[in-house]
Amino acid sequence: MGKVIAQFDGTLDRFAGDGILIFFNDPLPVLAPGRRAACMAQAMQEHFAPLRERWQKIGYDLALGIGIAQGYATLGAFGFEGRWDYSAIGSVVNLASRLCDEAQSGQVLIDQRTRATLGDEVDVEPTGPLNLKGLAQPVNAYLLKRLKP
Repeated sequence: MGKVIAQFDGTLDRFAGDGILIFFNDPLPVLAPGRRAACMAQAMQEHFAPLRERWQKIGYDLALGIGIAQGYATLGAFGFEGRWDYSAIGSVVNLASRLCDEAQSGQVLIDQRTRATLGDEVDVEPTGPLNLKGLAQPVNAYLLKRLKP
């Protein structure tokens, strides 16, 4: 997935367990970060499909669900003397993680802000309000069907 992330100018924060944290627009600004994230997510699903098929043939069920949220985060070096990581923290990072948790195999879920940013460039299906861990209010999310050229 590293090559796909680089292709769309994402910043790979970290691999954590079975997840990958990627952000856009920092440290270098990019045009249309929401569109880049959505295009990257679709490319990731396409690259993952053959891997899923190979593993299923030998009895393993691999799944890739992706969550995208857009908003403001605190970015910078976090840690203490002896251990610093450049990372993103904030509610938008948590929202993306929770959407990822909700996404089923092959799905890309996006938040309301990403949906609004993409406008008519995207076909989506509303999921209905989702009650996500750690969030007081239900979240309107959308299943990304396809980006229009």
